[in-house]
Amino acid sequence: MTPLRVGLLSTARINHKLVEGARQAADVEVVAVGSRSRERAAAHASELGFEGVRVHASYDDVLADPDVDAVYVALPNGDHVAWSIRALEAGKHVLCEKPLSRRAADVARAFDVAEREGRVLAEAFMWRHHPQVTRLQELIADGVIGEVRSVRAAFSFSLGRTGDVRLSAALDGGALMDVGCYCVSGTRLVLGEPELVGGTQVLGGDGVDVRFAAWLRFPGDRTATIDCAFDLPARDELEIIGSAGTLFLDDPWHARRPVIDVRRGEDVDHVEVPSADPYACELTDLAAAVRGERAPLLGRADAEGQARVIEALYRSAAEGRAVAP
Repeated sequence: MTPLRVGLLSTARINHKLVEGARQAADVEVVAVGSRSRERAAAHASELGFEGVRVHASYDDVLADPDVDAVYVALPNGDHVAWSIRALEAGKHVLCEKPLSRRAADVARAFDVAEREGRVLAEAFMWRHHPQVTRLQELIADGVIGEVRSVRAAFSFSLGRTGDVRLSAALDGGALMDVGCYCVSGTRLVLGEPELVGGTQVLGGDGVDVRFAAWLRFPGDRTATIDCAFDLPARDELEIIGSAGTLFLDDPWHARRPVIDVRRGEDVDHVEVPSADPYACELTDLAAAVRGERAPLLGRADAEGQARVIEALYRSAAEGRAVAP
């Protein structure tokens, strides 16, 4: 099987995780790194432990490389859509780091280009590809906690670095965009698309949300709460609350310790899940989609739904009222 040849757009730190995943994926190979200078790209390639990988002095040079089949876009949030579209128009498949955008119209525009060019575009929510999520969905479908009625999701950490791109309003930074998008993804995975949302934010940086809390109402009187922050201790939790018990994931977004607690009354069962690299899983999914074996796990409908909710939450926080996505 010919590996999917991937080029990296940017020297972002998350590239380390993606490259480690690529090393574990039998059908994916990272072949090129691009930055705003050849020296920076070469230094990053060395950090990643590459030997013989091609380095490019610009992102456009990566897109012009005939030996690159797909690109991984890990630029700041505000650059995701523009560079995804440029890559698609250059004939490359795209795995764009989450979130693709906070604006549903921009997400739709990017997928319009992907469809026109006959290329795969996928939003890189690596957590959705882990076996822990598959097992969670099985437990819900089997009714082990009865009727699902609510979801609680949290993701926070202390961001102490000044000047971080995630604190830049011009680059679409903010806690909801960086970590809260996982919480939105988690609630939507379980409950579908909300019909009404409300949000409130605490601002910092140069005007971005450093803390965001929200509630969501779904059809069938189902509800969810999420909270995320750059100014709280490290927390990452997902709880599915049913009529007869709860499913609790203490490490939902990275699955370093994949286990699901089934809590019914005073009884707690620990459901072990096999370990896996979520980045390897998402790259394997991308490669299969590029080969035409199946649609990507996270396609247009999921990306547009994600952006609609984020957009509505920001609108709710700005206007001080509940809004419909």
